[in-house]
Amino acid sequence: MITQHEFGGPEVLTVVAAPEPRPLPTEVLVRVEAIGLNPLEPRLRAGEFPLLGPPPFVLGWDISGVVEESLTWRFRPGDEVFGMPLFPRAASAYAEFVAAPGLHLARKPASLSHVEAAALPVAGLTAWQGLVDVGGVREGDRVLVHGGGGGVGHVAIQLAKALGAHVITTAAGGKREFVAGLGADEVVDYTVADFAEVVRDVDLVLDTLGGEVASRSLEVLRTGGHFVTAVAEEDQALIAKFEAAGRRFSGIAVEPDPVALRGLADLVEQGRLRVSVQETFPFERIADAHRLIERGHLRGKVVLTV
Repeated sequence: MITQHEFGGPEVLTVVAAPEPRPLPTEVLVRVEAIGLNPLEPRLRAGEFPLLGPPPFVLGWDISGVVEESLTWRFRPGDEVFGMPLFPRAASAYAEFVAAPGLHLARKPASLSHVEAAALPVAGLTAWQGLVDVGGVREGDRVLVHGGGGGVGHVAIQLAKALGAHVITTAAGGKREFVAGLGADEVVDYTVADFAEVVRDVDLVLDTLGGEVASRSLEVLRTGGHFVTAVAEEDQALIAKFEAAGRRFSGIAVEPDPVALRGLADLVEQGRLRVSVQETFPFERIADAHRLIERGHLRGKVVLTV
């Protein structure tokens, strides 16, 4: 497994030998094939906020692999599964084996490799919970997805299109072809245009960026429109600003959800959702993977192979 004994840069991540975890009743032991990495994890590694408490700890939540042992009726040994177990508690997924609640996993779509499947849970569940569960997006809605070329964004574009929405997204010019290929109807190159000046009458904004982007999203929403954020959910001043202007504000914190996982898997199998992985790294190059994430401007996800 990969652990750390202090907060710091990518160099604090260390590969160590560890005993296999033991599954509890209702859990499975998964032999991990691939691990999806997320922007949250370098921030936790560096100690920016204490979600997991002080080190030592093992990062990681996105996994795809094979069931080795099952203590639940949901799966049998040999089943290929993927999911985001236990979040926001430690799943210790930077490891060769992970014990996880069966309820937090789903069967891997046959059309996805383990690398692609490991890239889907956190991003896909964030998009699903924002657009479907909280946002209630319907056919004909105008949806603005910020950061359409990133992990959550590239899934959200495809999900919104599957729901029948007209999808607008912000992305750097170099990603225009990529996000248009995912189904975006309009692409705003944020390096040359201000989205708040060129977008209007939006029914729902999905925000994973926060800051000034979140605040200025008020300008593009129609009266009664809905702002859904995965990063600024506790910003009381921002909440008050939207509500005072007659716009709805919802914050989401992604959580394990087998129904949504199966919904995402169904879209994959229908050919309506594909997963983009910018780069894969072998287990021992975890520090290099974190460095790439910290540079930002990713196209899809970064994945670790075991």
